[in-house]
Amino acid sequence: MTQVNGMWKRLVTACSLLAMPALAWAQSADPKPWQLNMGKGVTTSSQHAYDAHMVALWVCIVIGVIVFGAMGYAMFKFRKSKGAVAAQFSHNTTAEIIWTVIPVLILVVMAWPATAKLIAMYDTRNAEMTVKVTGYQWMWKYEYLGEDVAFTSRLDRESDRIRQSGEKPDLAKNPHYLLDVDNQLVLPTDTKIRFVITADDVIHAWWVPALGWKQDAIPGIVNEAWTDIKEPGIYRGQCAELCGKDHGFMPIVVKAVPKAEFEQWLASKKPAPAAEPAPVAAPVEAAAADAVPAAETAPAAETPAPSAQG
Repeated sequence: MTQVNGMWKRLVTACSLLAMPALAWAQSADPKPWQLNMGKGVTTSSQHAYDAHMVALWVCIVIGVIVFGAMGYAMFKFRKSKGAVAAQFSHNTTAEIIWTVIPVLILVVMAWPATAKLIAMYDTRNAEMTVKVTGYQWMWKYEYLGEDVAFTSRLDRESDRIRQSGEKPDLAKNPHYLLDVDNQLVLPTDTKIRFVITADDVIHAWWVPALGWKQDAIPGIVNEAWTDIKEPGIYRGQCAELCGKDHGFMPIVVKAVPKAEFEQWLASKKPAPAAEPAPVAAPVEAAAADAVPAAETAPAAETPAPSAQG
């Protein structure tokens, strides 16, 4: 009975492992608790990465089923208890050629689409807007190039208070503990956005899993990346490079909104236009002089003297 129960447990485990790729189709955007597979994300880049991953995963599953199936069959069919006798050859040239050529062909077939997708992930041409990201110890600065809008984004005050007080965070009250910021990076959906990423002190790394990529922020070097978010929502990430004692307190929050809403938000963040200077009034003395009548300024006529004769 114990052996039967053990066989059922192994069978259930094997079925669960085979079902993992199918379960992966339901996963997207930010990572979820107990997630078994890579998420699809919400961008073209994340979809490229997911597709390449799934192709490699299915290839590995097929190879594993064939290899372990052949091993299991050989161990059962040609076991010693049935009188099987091992062959006495040391190698087989034909077999060695086959198991060398086939893996090479598989790698070539896998590398072709993967390379095309990798090239597409770094093609920042034809972007509709550019955002500059600068890493600092320990916050991010965002600049919307050409729009005169810039701000810093750091860990929100409540998360910072909890971590410094030693208080145990409550998942119900603080579901995004250490993953909230004071200023979110607002981006439009269905827009190709180019990022230029650098740092001002040490090496950081800007990473939002739902966007499908991460990029190092290195002082003195400008790296590029791009994204086009398909679905409105809030997507969270963190600094992915050990940058100092507060490395774990550099969250990233991206808020994706429709284009019209983004334009309104961007307009509200722009500085107010400077007021035009008032015209300079003419001097009082000059105005008074111009007001004097010409008759008053003309010389007076001489009055004739009275006659001596009566």
